[in-house]
Amino acid sequence: MAKLSEELWKTLQDLGEEEFKKFKWFLKQDHILEGFPGIPVALLEKADRQDTVDLMVQKYNGPGALTVFLKVLEKIGRNDLVHSLNIKNHHSVLLKRDYERKKAELGAKMKLMIQERQMKIEEIKRSAKLSSKSADRHIADSERAFTVLLQSVKRSLDNLIEAIDEKRKTTQKQADKFIQELEQEISELTKRSNKIDQFSHTDNFDLSSNIFIPTTRSWTEVTIQPPSYGASVGGAVDQLAEEFSTEKRKLIAKAKLHRVQEFAKDVTLDPDTANPYLILSDDRKQVYCGCVKQTLPDNPKRFNTASNVLGKQSFSSGRFYFEVQVTGKTSWDLGVVKESISRKGSIKANPENGYWTICLREGHKYKASLVDLCVKYQPKKVGVFVDYEKGSVSFHDVDSVDIIHSFSDCSFTEKLYPFFSPGSHRGGKNSAPLIISPVNYAE
Repeated sequence: MAKLSEELWKTLQDLGEEEFKKFKWFLKQDHILEGFPGIPVALLEKADRQDTVDLMVQKYNGPGALTVFLKVLEKIGRNDLVHSLNIKNHHSVLLKRDYERKKAELGAKMKLMIQERQMKIEEIKRSAKLSSKSADRHIADSERAFTVLLQSVKRSLDNLIEAIDEKRKTTQKQADKFIQELEQEISELTKRSNKIDQFSHTDNFDLSSNIFIPTTRSWTEVTIQPPSYGASVGGAVDQLAEEFSTEKRKLIAKAKLHRVQEFAKDVTLDPDTANPYLILSDDRKQVYCGCVKQTLPDNPKRFNTASNVLGKQSFSSGRFYFEVQVTGKTSWDLGVVKESISRKGSIKANPENGYWTICLREGHKYKASLVDLCVKYQPKKVGVFVDYEKGSVSFHDVDSVDIIHSFSDCSFTEKLYPFFSPGSHRGGKNSAPLIISPVNYAE
């Protein structure tokens, strides 16, 4: 660099004062070297030849400074100095080439950085859009839940008011009955009192009480006890709290299901893995067990005994979810399996062998690795969710939003594949297909 600066300074010594002024004037212009602004006027105004060389080297580096120097010499008509400088600085060609190469590399790197940032912008936009959709769903769920709660509050309040009114009416009826009896007795006593007045001037009239005083009730112990409304209020509040708790559980369960549904993947069946008795639909979304064994190549991936088939897609990281319609079936198996599972002969489906699955048997018995499951409602559609890094697999009843079963602390070390078994035909009793359904979490 020092050698180049020295050569540039020596060349400037050959310029007259007017030529040097013109030289500095061109250095002020923008884009004398593409992509670079000119050298500020304030710096060039009092710069001598040495200062000018230093400013150029600082501004454009070695190869760039030489390129600019030669361009300006051509513009002021000193091609002779250009020729002389090129001869003296043959190595500058190599410097220029190196500069151009570095500039190209820098340009490519900058373009790559721009592309990466543009991709990041799209990723952020997608995440923001997904977040917005998730927010809309949670708002809709919350509105539905709170509508139910408000309806429950209104219904409970109406029932409570009705119960209180009934007690008030009963109390009022009792009071009205007592008042009526008292008024009747007052009327009778008034009549007897008037008779006493009529006989007040008669001598020796029998004034015994049994003649004039009628038989009446003893009112000393008769009272109207105000009913206890607190028990009604307390009972209504307790019932409302129970309804709130139930709705809260439903809301949380639905929110959890919606969260996992956001990781839905498009899953199709892999015909190369299907047992020869299995019939797959053209779109690879449905499978059922037929009665006739098909002639198919017995490749290493195909199940040759068990009526199983795998999904075409594999997953080795992240989270994924898919849903399967199981309506009308008396037997099925669903879940995920590791890539290296045994596919020939008898199979024992458990996590130790790489199977994380649940199954239905005899139309009502649900099991996971031979453990009986307690299922409240017979599911029509089952959702399967896998968190690879967390090591968990969960099965969801899509309609009731209940979790049917979960495997936790799983050790995933290889690719996982969706697993399906529609079960044997059983003379038509189990002929309905398993159907991979599109996930609609806007419901």
